[in-house]
This record gives sequence, structure tokens and C-alpha cells, in this order.
Amino acid sequence: MLITIIELLIVLLALYLGSKFGSLALGAIAGLGLALLVFDHGLKPGTPPTDVIYIIVAAITCAGILQASGGMDWLIQVAERQLRKHPGRITFYAPLSTFFLTILVGTGHVMYTLMPIITDVAIKKGIRPERPCAVASVASMIAIVCSPISAAVVAFSTISALNGFPISILQIVSVTIPACLVGILIAAAWSTRRGLDLDKDPEFQACIADPEQREMIYGNTQTVLDKKIDKKAKIAVGIFVGAIILIALLALFQQILPSWDSVKAVEGAKDVVLPTGKTVSPGNLANAGIVMAGVTEKVSVTIKMYLVIQIILISAAALMIIVCGAKPKNAVADNVWQSGMVAVVAIYGIAWLANTFFNAHLGEIQSMLGTMVENHKWTIALMFFIFSVLINSQAAVVVSLLPVAYALGIPGWVLLGVLPCAYGYFFIPNYPTDIATVNMDRTGTTRIGKYVFNHSFMIPGLIAVVVSTIIAYGLSYMFYH
Repeated sequence: MLITIIELLIVLLALYLGSKFGSLALGAIAGLGLALLVFDHGLKPGTPPTDVIYIIVAAITCAGILQASGGMDWLIQVAERQLRKHPGRITFYAPLSTFFLTILVGTGHVMYTLMPIITDVAIKKGIRPERPCAVASVASMIAIVCSPISAAVVAFSTISALNGFPISILQIVSVTIPACLVGILIAAAWSTRRGLDLDKDPEFQACIADPEQREMIYGNTQTVLDKKIDKKAKIAVGIFVGAIILIALLALFQQILPSWDSVKAVEGAKDVVLPTGKTVSPGNLANAGIVMAGVTEKVSVTIKMYLVIQIILISAAALMIIVCGAKPKNAVADNVWQSGMVAVVAIYGIAWLANTFFNAHLGEIQSMLGTMVENHKWTIALMFFIFSVLINSQAAVVVSLLPVAYALGIPGWVLLGVLPCAYGYFFIPNYPTDIATVNMDRTGTTRIGKYVFNHSFMIPGLIAVVVSTIIAYGLSYMFYH
């Protein structure tokens, strides 16, 4: 037991140090923890989640090329027009804008361009920017479990299929989108009354008494409407959206996917002794494509959906390069690609580390948590949330904990219902989107409090996650129980 605790401390220390240094350190330091478990403690290394990582790379490539084509700028312009058209409703429209942009492109980091515009609209209307900004930041992140091309959703579908709960990406988002949308709207409704209006806030009024501060706050106008959008950028958006729709349709009608003949071992078949005297397992015969009565059999195999997603996304990226003139060099330099590749490294290291630890101690985990999970299956939500606070990645939470949850006997519908709890990293405001939001609010109303936890994102985040989880749990029960 003492050894298990020491190994758990190694995992937690690696996650803590990784989150402290941030960026690529998440994956790299997790790799150091993995090295200690394998070489010092002798644990058998788990399997890195390569299938999920390949899909993430394909999605990042496609979204990065979209940004390089100028398509992302056009989407931001569309969002800005709506925000400026209805400035009085900025506290609702801002989170809706970041929510749906994340759903479309699969990453919440798209909000960096939109957040200064949200702040500007709120200031010009006299609305406290903290109200729309904080909930918009939360919306951009919780929407990751609603995007058909996000790593978290794809990982959930892939891992669930391997554990006897075959659920398509379309089925997942049909639960998470309405649930998270309601959660965000309720968080926005609460936010409309938070804090004092700017004209009644003595701290803000004292700030703008300084002419330089007043000019800095009111003298600038943040906008992307003056940016010229090429026609090819709009075509790129069409290609991108078309790819997502095609993925959704193929997930719905998998019977039209290509298939081919293959060979598999017959269940229960014994090893075969060849005339040469060599013993061969049924699995090796199947891998060699050899059909042998009673040992192997010919079957029809349909292409896996995770491969379909990869093919379509990289093909869409290629079309945007060829047809729309998107420059791959620009894609690599932009924030969507860079933040996405950081996520890949984090998932690679963290999931491999967690997989190694959990596989080695699954029996002990089952004995410790078995009764609680059996009687109160929803408590897995707490594990999702706490793990997310530690590692700042919904995809890493899903890849690391979902196999363990299935091994504990938790039904797939329960895990789908608590999926919004994979977003918990607003709890400690050290994630780039939260920090950026604080920096972009030039009025200073969006802030990290003196005691760290009393920050602007805490209550909107808790409202959004709790409400979304309750609704998702109910919808999942209705549809998949």
C-alpha cells in the first residue's frame, strides 16, 4: 500500500509541476514521472493514446489552415457585427459567440481575437466588462465537449466504442450542446447583475479621473471590421464547415462507409502445429491473412470512424491550401496551431503516465472506489472535475480517466452525462484564456482576487458546469440508459 501511495504522489507531483510551468512542460514533466514509474518502480508502461492524438493533429492542421486562409477572421467579423448590433445584450451575446466559435473550430483559443471586442462593446455601452468577459471565457472552454472535432469528444467516442458503448460523435454532441448551452445562458443571466455599473463603481470612477487612464479606456476602439476579407477566405470556411457536416453524416450513416475482406481468429480456437513442427497462434495466422477451418475465418471489416475523421480533416486542409491559397507556414505560426500542438504533447505525456499508474493498480482502485461508484455512479463527475483542475485539459481527462471509469463498471450513459465536468480548470485561474481575459479588460473589472479563488470566473464557471452536468445527465439517461 505504501508503494502505491508513493507512486500516486509521483503522478500528482508530475501533474502539479507540469501545470506550474505550463505549456509543453505538462507533457514533458509527465514523461519524467512515467520514467520514474517504469525504470525505478518497475511498472509496465501503458499504451500512449496514439489514435486520439492522430485525430487531434488532423483537427489542428485543418483549423490552423483555416486560420491561415483568413477564414477565422471572417468568422470573428460575423460575430463582431452581431455584438455591435445588440450592445445592450452583450452579456448574453458574448458567451454565445465564443461558445459557437469553439464548437465550430474545436478549440477555445479562438476567443483571443474576440475578447478585446467584447470589452470594447461593453465599455461603449457603459456595461461592466466583467459581466460578459468572464462568462464568455467560461463558454469558450466548456464548449470543447460540444465540438464534433475537439479532442475530448473524439476521444470519448473512440474509447467508449472500445469499451462496449458504441456512441457516435453526433450522439455525444446532441447531449452536450443543449446541456452546455442552457448552463451558459443561466451563468450569463446571473452575470447581468454582478458588480456595480461603471458609472456607479467608485473604484472605476477614481481610475478614469486620471486623463491618461480615461484616454486608454475610452479612446481606443478594438475591431476587426476594418480588415479586408478575401473571397477565398469565405470559401475556406465553406470547406471547413462542409468537412464537419460530412463527418457528422458519415457517423450517422456508417453503413455507406467502405469495407473490405479480412481474416480474424475464431473465438476459442487453439494453437496450430504446422507440418514443420512450429506452433502458431490463431492470431498470427489471422495477421498473415491465412484462412483455416476452425481456427480463422474471413470477415468483412468497415473502416473505423476515427480514421474517417482523420482522412476528411486533412483532405479539407489540403483543399484550403490548393483552392484558397492558404499558406501552411502561416498556419504553423498562428495561435490555433501552437496551442493545439501544446495540447497534443500534454495529452501524450499525461495520458501515458495516468494509463501506466491506473493499469498497475486497477484492482486496488476498484476495491477502494468500487462500493462508492456502484451506489453513487455520478460521483465519477468529481474525479473528472478534480483531474481537470490539476491538468488543464478536457481531452487529457477523458483519455486518462475514461478507461478507468469503464473498468470500474460505470455505464457509458453516466460518463456521457458527466462529461461537462471535464472542464474544471477555471477553478484556479491560471489557464491562458482566463489570464488573457483579465489582461484584455482594460477597465480592470475582470480580475483575479486577492485570495486567488475569489476571481471573476469562479461563479459563472460553477453555474455553467453544474447546470450543464445535471441536464446532460438527464438527457443521457433518457436516450441511452
